[in-house]
Amino acid sequence: MRQLAILSFVSLDGVMQAPGSPDEDTSGGFTHGGWAAPYWEGVMPEVERVAMAQPYDILFGRRTYDIFAGHWPTAPRSIVSERLNASRKYVVTSSPGPFPWQNSVPVIGDITSKISALKAEDGPLIQVHGSAGLIQLLHREKLIDLYRFWTFPVVLGTGKRLFEPGCSHRPLTLDRVEHYSNGVTMQTYLRTPTAD
Repeated sequence: MRQLAILSFVSLDGVMQAPGSPDEDTSGGFTHGGWAAPYWEGVMPEVERVAMAQPYDILFGRRTYDIFAGHWPTAPRSIVSERLNASRKYVVTSSPGPFPWQNSVPVIGDITSKISALKAEDGPLIQVHGSAGLIQLLHREKLIDLYRFWTFPVVLGTGKRLFEPGCSHRPLTLDRVEHYSNGVTMQTYLRTPTAD
């Protein structure tokens, strides 16, 4: 049995859309892409330390997979690029392909049962990067064991939120908090099994 964790960069008002660059995800007319980039220098080494130091598999929604697959296979060599490129990548999709990034596996059909089966296997942590809609599904189905948030000191006002109105009520247990000098905070929460 292995755990499933989410890794999300969010604004103070809970937006997680396109933190990295202006053209990362403009869906819905989003014009604030790249809002987290001014903070990367002080944040990414901590993300690597906290969430990327150990081997893990990645679970993606299709849109986030396509964004990552368009960048990381040819990105300059680094700890992050090596870890992402070497990891097995599970892609929740309704399409059979193509999946050009190495070690990519489509997840098609009953998503809840397929991900539950992945969690039941032996192997490393399964970590979700981005993928707002997928995170909301996993949250609703009680499949997330570990919630990792990096909260940035910016209010965006629009964009895809980590938890949209109407998401499932779920108490969590605070496990860890870190504060960085640039105003970003990291919070780790555990699912509270007794509350399920």
